[in-house]
Amino acid sequence: MKKTVAILFGGHSSEYEVSLSSASGALDNVDREKFDVVTIGITRTGKFYLFEGDTSLVRENKWLEFGKTSPLSLDLTKGAFTAENGTVIKPDVVLPMVHGKFCEDGTLQGMFAIAGIPVVGCGCTSSAVCMDKAFTKAIINIETDIRQAKAVVINSEDYTSETAESFRLKCEKELGYPVFVKPANAGSSVGVSKVKSAAEFDKAVATALNEDEKILVEEFIPGREIEVAVLEEHGKYTVAHPAEIDKGSAEFYDYETKYISDTSSYYLPARLSEEKQNEVREKALKIFKSLGCRGLSRVDFFCTDDGDFVFNEINTLPGFTPISMYPKMMINEGVSYSDLITRLIESAVK
Repeated sequence: MKKTVAILFGGHSSEYEVSLSSASGALDNVDREKFDVVTIGITRTGKFYLFEGDTSLVRENKWLEFGKTSPLSLDLTKGAFTAENGTVIKPDVVLPMVHGKFCEDGTLQGMFAIAGIPVVGCGCTSSAVCMDKAFTKAIINIETDIRQAKAVVINSEDYTSETAESFRLKCEKELGYPVFVKPANAGSSVGVSKVKSAAEFDKAVATALNEDEKILVEEFIPGREIEVAVLEEHGKYTVAHPAEIDKGSAEFYDYETKYISDTSSYYLPARLSEEKQNEVREKALKIFKSLGCRGLSRVDFFCTDDGDFVFNEINTLPGFTPISMYPKMMINEGVSYSDLITRLIESAVK
């Protein structure tokens, strides 16, 4: 008997458009001979809808306007959705192609845990911890000896017109310039700025605080950007050979470089010796396990000129279009895009 998979897209976050692309790829490539697929869209205001229609409507963000939709409610006691048109949906598993806040931060995972519905990927706790870059740093510092960029954490309630200068001076003293100013809870480099001087500092902080109430100011680590894909299936791990991002003419690998412009490229596998590739794969798996992850994650590093790997961040719901780096790294390991979706779904079901 086929399992019913609910594929979710959209969501109340600044990464809404990225989610549409990821979900479109999953919807076009999920094995429908193995799974019955239910598609659920979440609006920018957080409303759930049952969606029926062509995948292109999702990709082009026309799903709500031109698709067949019906508002949904979730009965947490029964683990079932009920549509306004009377349709009852009791999914065996949820595949959330939703990035950023209100999913990647563990909120959806917690809701479905209460409802008793398995979710692909990390659970509520590890999702929340990995989403918060400050918490991630703290745990990795305790659990491992893996190097990270030094950082200063700033909370919005502490950052006032009276304290702004003291925070800036603290960052200058401890980190120097340039620095990266980033929201603690955001993905896809949303709200991130590279700051080269004091004149740029306040604007960068304001940009980051627009995305989250807590931000990090991190030291600049010169080096190549290395990414590693990890797949966990009931305690068995596949750690892909790393990819290397070439950001081209961009200042850093920001949102526009990742999803809009064509200035970036990549090397797969990364331009590293076999020994160094294995080293960074081991570090990625150690980080994955230390943070209590399951299902999937992409672990990002900098490789310095002296060959040292510096942990940057972990993404528990990485971009999932057919041309995104996580699927690309797994395809390079011999796991097709469709098979990867199947294995992720099956990894969430006991």
